[in-house]
Amino acid sequence: MITVVAALIEKENKYLIAKRATGDENVLGKWEFPGGKVEPNESEEKALEREIKEEFEIKIEAKKFITNNIHNYPKKQVDLRLYECKYINGEFKLHDHSEYKWVNKEEILNYDLAPADIPLAEYILK
Repeated sequence: MITVVAALIEKENKYLIAKRATGDENVLGKWEFPGGKVEPNESEEKALEREIKEEFEIKIEAKKFITNNIHNYPKKQVDLRLYECKYINGEFKLHDHSEYKWVNKEEILNYDLAPADIPLAEYILK
């Protein structure tokens, strides 16, 4: 099982989603809550802050755990853990994504989300 953290970043009542351009074939071209793998001896919050800095060159603060989803991809099992995050600052530069959008939470399910992200999007709509 691979632990992956995802950021629910809110700014002006909209949430950040991004379209994968690199990585696993099961998520290429899919929209997701951005994040990444937790390294050994790293807290989930620090992993999330590091991954967002690496992928977008922006600074966030991971605030609190919201929910998780365990998903079986063809070659691996992922525990995707969603955290509420605060956008601090920075200008977006894309490294692992082809585009990003700030969307109303009611619109998130209109995007072609990565399979593991769908239950997280459904959860925040409750």
